[in-house]
Amino acid sequence: MPFPLKVLFPNVIVASGLVRKLRDDPYLLFARLPSYISLLCVIVGVASLLILPLDEYSRGTYISENALLPGQVHTYFAGSEQNIFRGYKKELEGLLSVNSGDGASETYEHGENRTEVSEKVQSIFRAAGLKVATQNYEYESAGALHKGQNIYSIIHAPRGDATEAIVLVAAWRTIDGELNLNGVTLALTLARYFKRWSLWSKDIIFVITPDSKSGTQAWIDAYHDMHPASVQSLPLKSGALQGALVIEYPFEHRFESLHIVYDGVNGQLPNLDLINTAASIATGQMGIGTSLQEMWEHDNSYEKRLETMLRGMAKQGLGLAAGAHSSFIPYHIDAITLQTKGNGWEDEMALGRTIESLFRSLNNLLEHLHQSFFFYLIMHTHRFVSIGTYMPSAILIATNFTIMAVALWLMSGYKVISPSTEKKATSASKAEVDATSERKLSVPLTLVIALHFLGVIPLYILNNISSQYFLFATYLILAFTILLPVLFSVVLCKLLAPPPQTFLLIKSFSLLLLGLFLSALATLNFSLSFLIGLVCAPLSFTGPITATSIKSKPLRLALAALALAALNALSPPAVLLSACWFMQLSVRQVLTQAAFGWNVWGMWTQVVVWCVWWPAWMAGTLLLGSSFFVDLV
Repeated sequence: MPFPLKVLFPNVIVASGLVRKLRDDPYLLFARLPSYISLLCVIVGVASLLILPLDEYSRGTYISENALLPGQVHTYFAGSEQNIFRGYKKELEGLLSVNSGDGASETYEHGENRTEVSEKVQSIFRAAGLKVATQNYEYESAGALHKGQNIYSIIHAPRGDATEAIVLVAAWRTIDGELNLNGVTLALTLARYFKRWSLWSKDIIFVITPDSKSGTQAWIDAYHDMHPASVQSLPLKSGALQGALVIEYPFEHRFESLHIVYDGVNGQLPNLDLINTAASIATGQMGIGTSLQEMWEHDNSYEKRLETMLRGMAKQGLGLAAGAHSSFIPYHIDAITLQTKGNGWEDEMALGRTIESLFRSLNNLLEHLHQSFFFYLIMHTHRFVSIGTYMPSAILIATNFTIMAVALWLMSGYKVISPSTEKKATSASKAEVDATSERKLSVPLTLVIALHFLGVIPLYILNNISSQYFLFATYLILAFTILLPVLFSVVLCKLLAPPPQTFLLIKSFSLLLLGLFLSALATLNFSLSFLIGLVCAPLSFTGPITATSIKSKPLRLALAALALAALNALSPPAVLLSACWFMQLSVRQVLTQAAFGWNVWGMWTQVVVWCVWWPAWMAGTLLLGSSFFVDLV
């Protein structure tokens, strides 16, 4: 007697029974199962990010471009050059009215001695035998005027043909607003020192800017003829820029270590070889400690690696410029900033030798840096994660929206999707449960498209009004953000009276667009895509609370109100206010910086917030509001 099939193939029988059950129960197939899969995608996406600091998933840093040869040359910047440095510094101190014991006055910042300082810097460059030019610029953002004058000088390479150049930048004010006297003085000293060498195969450009925010941006825009009318063109140019280095030495005492800042605008990053070269020269050749992402004490443990990586993701996600170097990266010019930190035994000569060795390495390049990584997460000066390892985290988060969108599209084609209805159905009416219905797309498509275009309004307001109105505008946008879904819900439910499938289609189209946007964004700015996807993850699991799912009307209204309040806490204005309160930052200060990034740096983080995140949130809140006001109105 043959054995029963369930004995021979038990797994096959169980699997076929599960498939049959899913086929016969559309509610289970299209509602419950996709929700579990979406939740699993979110959990695995977050978990896959948290394991990246482990040795098994990260890699040790290395230099791909062999021509760089970091730390292989002997540096000569020392001895008599220190006397030159002190002489230049004393001359500048007299014009700036600086008392090294009491600190620096604000005379240069307010423009009282700006002309004299500019002429002195130009005379120093000319005395060293360099060509000098100036550039005036002016920007307006958030009701404030940002203007100044850049001074730059060029050393033409004795062994080059003026087709390539390297840039050294020193701003009078650091990114934190501190007076960078030692940094500017060191740049002037290095200009005189580099001029005496005949080994350069690339031109060297020295740029002295009033600040680290607008000055460098004006200069690099004009260098590529991409500047607005308020920025003067450059009368003097060189070849294609191969790399840039920014110096920040804002205090008088000696320093302990160097902080390498590499974050660019919109999350763009320089070639990893440049960061590795700077770290190799500082630690290996000069014996100077290096740090990243303000991690002053890093023991290379899992916790420190994770913290460093998350700090980098936060800065990359915001998209703001981290220093004067950030303006170069959008033009595919690799650039970093070297900041002196701590109180130690290293002086300006040690920093000068580090810069000299780094410029000698860049001078060796035969072509633009291209072999190493442009997409990476750094967790230590000698540890990083490449794009192929961390990209699945953001893609999984974005995939959960697409899965739910497809499931909702399939559910919208069924006339009856409730399991309670199916239990009451007879065998004759059971076919009606599986029957498909025609989808009406006009209302859902119009509403979802209108919500996305509606995001242009807060985007325009927060980037064009004066900074004194930012706080009021934020609360006003928050109020409209709360009220608009309510208004749309009333109009949708009472005036249009759409069929139940309309709510499914609204959510389906909204999640589909969100998943597409975040998937594309992950290839440009992984951190921003991951963060926005994580904040929007609850939208996959929210929807109308109907009488079919919950019979009790008071319970239904209470759950809808509770879910609506929780979802309002995740709206962009609410998250902004909460983040400012938690970080103890002024809302006006944050939005002023964001408006400056939009108007000067070309930052597009606001576009993602108001034209991707905000419309998706509005659609999710609208659905909850619909279920709430159907019973209330």
